Amino acid sequence: MSTQATKLFPFGHATHPQWQMAAGLVLAQLRAQMALPDYAKSPTLGLLYITDHYAGQAQEILDHLGAELREITDWSGTVGIGIASSNVEYFDEPALAVMLCELPTDQYRVFSGVAPLGVGDGMGFEPYTALVHADAGTPDVAELIAEMASRTATGYLFGGLAASRSDAVQFAVGGNGNIRGQGAAGGVFRGGLSGVAFGEGVSLISRVTQGCQPISAQRVITAAEGNVITEIDGQPALDLLLRDAGISLDEPQAAMTALRSTLVGLTEPGADAVSRTGNFGADVVVRHIIGLDPGRRGIAVADKVEPGMRMAFCQRNAQAARADLIRICAEIREELEPEELPQTVAAALAAPEPLAMPSPQRRIAGAIYVSCAGRGGPHFGGPSAELQIVRRALGDVPLVGFFAGGEIARHHLYGYTGVLTVFR
Repeated sequence: MSTQATKLFPFGHATHPQWQMAAGLVLAQLRAQMALPDYAKSPTLGLLYITDHYAGQAQEILDHLGAELREITDWSGTVGIGIASSNVEYFDEPALAVMLCELPTDQYRVFSGVAPLGVGDGMGFEPYTALVHADAGTPDVAELIAEMASRTATGYLFGGLAASRSDAVQFAVGGNGNIRGQGAAGGVFRGGLSGVAFGEGVSLISRVTQGCQPISAQRVITAAEGNVITEIDGQPALDLLLRDAGISLDEPQAAMTALRSTLVGLTEPGADAVSRTGNFGADVVVRHIIGLDPGRRGIAVADKVEPGMRMAFCQRNAQAARADLIRICAEIREELEPEELPQTVAAALAAPEPLAMPSPQRRIAGAIYVSCAGRGGPHFGGPSAELQIVRRALGDVPLVGFFAGGEIARHHLYGYTGVLTVFR
């Protein structure tokens, strides 16, 4: 990989009761950055995220941006209860964010319900990874996500479910004739999946933060039926839960409080639930405990379970979420800058603001962050706190994203997680 500075992706974000004013502010930011030497001059792919306050004007917004940015031939994006950008979150207010990506046009494809991935391409494009936006109301959406992952060479997807109190819109426009049959769709879609597939030439690093800390060792489910775990490591599941979580049923009120914050991290047979560092591995899905079965000494969880799966009890709280978010940012920085030893990364994280910024030899062109609508600033201690942690740990990089109704990473659909992906 070249050591010269990566050209940064222009990005902008704004809030205003009138979408035209917000769009004007965003366009001014994009044009100002494109005039600077460090920023990409010839982007072709636009990522657009809007809050649900603007959902009813989605088509007008897309048409306006497309007319103002004629060099952008492709668009992708969706709606969230909140949206994210560098160092800021917009929750429950009218806002939009845009990032313009400069990528080789033969190394990505926009797809949607009318132009599925791998259909009607005719150009020999092989998808390696994909950014996916999906509608939570689509039947069997988790199965569709797994099927989509199987169409990529790596099996790695990242993205999330649209989150809206009104219209759950998605944006998908493919230029240069890549999307056939779009017809009068206009680039705004509802239902199904859409997004951008990336070829081997687009280098990405992606990490999932579960915001949880295991409170038990890794164990194996030895007996289960449906969504009820009856036996773990050959012992009654309920007894192990009470022991690991330090819960006594003699104090019902305290027991309920503790149980509400205790979850189960599950993984397929043979895959590790807990890494050597004591964190959850990438294949773990965290699920709520939804009931106790005293008769069978079992616990019911919000997913199907089977004998042989590995698991660990965990707890989700602000401190765990903050620590895990900092961890994935540090991992990304270490992978991008291997000459930076972990101690150096730790020193950068503890440094005053300017010293925590990326070096001039920038390795990140832009970033996409999809977090759960139940996370955000309030969960981390204040307005925009989650994105401030990302900026402090990753540096001042171009970033857009949204707060989702479910997060997508690999072939899994998660909840209460954050998925951070950076373009090298």
